[in-house]
Amino acid sequence: MPNIEEYIESKSPLSTDQVHRLRELVADWQLLADLSFADLILWVPLRKDFKSWPTGYVAVAHIRPTTSATVFANDVIGDEISWGSRPRIDEALSKAEIVRDTEPEKIGDLMIKEETIPVIFEGHVIAVISRHRDSELMRQPSRLELNYRQIAHDLYRMVSEGTFPYADANSLFDPAVRVGDGLIRLDVSGVVSYASPNARSAFSRMGWTNELEGFALGEIARSVATSSHEAQEEGIEVGLSGKALRRVEIENSGGTIEFLVLPLIAGEDRVGAIVLLQNVTELRRRERELVTKDATIREIHHRVKNNLQTVSALLRLQARRIEDPSASAALEEAVRRIASIALVHETLSSGTQTSVEFDDVLDRLVTHALELSPRMGQLSIERSGELGQLDSRIATPLALVITELIHNALEHGLAESGSHLNIELSRVGNLATITIADDGVGLPKGFSLVESSNLGLQIVRTLTENELRGEIVLQNSNQGTEAILRFPL
Repeated sequence: MPNIEEYIESKSPLSTDQVHRLRELVADWQLLADLSFADLILWVPLRKDFKSWPTGYVAVAHIRPTTSATVFANDVIGDEISWGSRPRIDEALSKAEIVRDTEPEKIGDLMIKEETIPVIFEGHVIAVISRHRDSELMRQPSRLELNYRQIAHDLYRMVSEGTFPYADANSLFDPAVRVGDGLIRLDVSGVVSYASPNARSAFSRMGWTNELEGFALGEIARSVATSSHEAQEEGIEVGLSGKALRRVEIENSGGTIEFLVLPLIAGEDRVGAIVLLQNVTELRRRERELVTKDATIREIHHRVKNNLQTVSALLRLQARRIEDPSASAALEEAVRRIASIALVHETLSSGTQTSVEFDDVLDRLVTHALELSPRMGQLSIERSGELGQLDSRIATPLALVITELIHNALEHGLAESGSHLNIELSRVGNLATITIADDGVGLPKGFSLVESSNLGLQIVRTLTENELRGEIVLQNSNQGTEAILRFPL
């Protein structure tokens, strides 16, 4: 779907800040549509500059209400109209005033009433909202509908005065709270003057047995909330006073309710507030389950790491008692492989995600390989590039593959002194490439990875093909040997 800039490009002098203001309005205006039971269309004047008279308008946004049927079956976004074809839009723009109490007009089979609201920003009318509702549906409005319409009038007035949408409020509207979930209207003192049926039901589940109307909302919430200390209770009461834009949450054995408090402003004065409610009991329960699950998974990784370290220690003790050099070397290789796997589990046990910052793991693998090498002072290993975060299902076999390749180079490929090993990482799209190159003696003539009897290389080939779903090539280079590993992410 095109954005606002695409519709007004070269057709309107709106600045970046003015367009951003319209974006903020569109982000929050589902509230306006639901409260007024109306379709809303946002019109931007077409003109060369603000000194020129508009030649017409273009519709840059359209929202339908969730509280009633839509008036327009088809979207009107992108439609252009000429100056004079819609007098109420012209009047709202030229007078910078809301135009209401108009006579309904027949559109299709419906009698539609249109009202227009200027969108004011920094003293300028930058757009006009046209509001369209079925007049037949509002002939005998209920108490809920009357209150919703009055609140809508207050908010439209704020739009025309430049105080809605609220400044720096995007984070508070995310996630959005719906009018149908529950609405309370407060007077200037924070006392409930109206509560929708869903709002009353929400407090009933929390244990409130009286009517809401006539009581201060902050005191009601404070009385039913399970608070751990006095400061928190006072915070609830202040947050629900209606004096400032706030998100407040209360909880007890009956559930959890989240409130979005929206002050109503008339000129320079605060005239009350509306409070939107949402029952988030199930959402918070699932969040707690996820936190518990994450903690359990981290504890499992921690225990696996400890168990692997215990196995390593036992194998190391066994290796020292074996006199056969080849058997002792085999056990030392097993210790090294287990240590590589333990590094990944150690990283997972200290994080909050199922992914691993693999570059850190690789640095530790390199350090570990150098420490185990008998020619530690004669070697240098350099790493370039980054892989970033990898899924643990990839990180564990990859750590083992790289460990084997490094160890193979240190043991078989490098010269006796002054040797250098280079590890190059690359991540492009969903493909990762790792190149490990040494400046050693190179591969023997006729070498084949498939036919090699080296256990470490067999492990590398098996893990690459089966676990990483990738491919590996070992080949001679100009300076020695290089192993090129490629696998999808």
